[in-house]
Amino acid sequence: MSITTKVILIMFCSMVFISGCKTTEPMYYYGDYSKAVYSYFKADETSVSQQIIILEEIIVQASGKGKPVAPGVHAHLGMLYFESGNQEQGINHSEQEKVLFPESVAYIDFLIKNTSGMNI
Repeated sequence: MSITTKVILIMFCSMVFISGCKTTEPMYYYGDYSKAVYSYFKADETSVSQQIIILEEIIVQASGKGKPVAPGVHAHLGMLYFESGNQEQGINHSEQEKVLFPESVAYIDFLIKNTSGMNI
């Protein structure tokens, strides 16, 4: 193999390697969702109303970025609204989760039934 052929081969392999390292953007917008879930389960200083504000902001940011909200955001927000005593908003966000992610219908219906005392 000539030096020119080796150089071309090395350049080609380098280009293939570099192009294979390209990352893809997530399909959904998550924002600080993982932090919100962590703070909920850790039960730290973040109140339920503060968590609601964080999740509402994630929904607004997703809309501004033109991306769909990540799975679970509306369900978690609905759960927080139920916990705060706002049944109507709890149901609204739970229903929104079902619309966006039909595979979650059975689970969300279970949560609504057990959280709100409704018969579905």
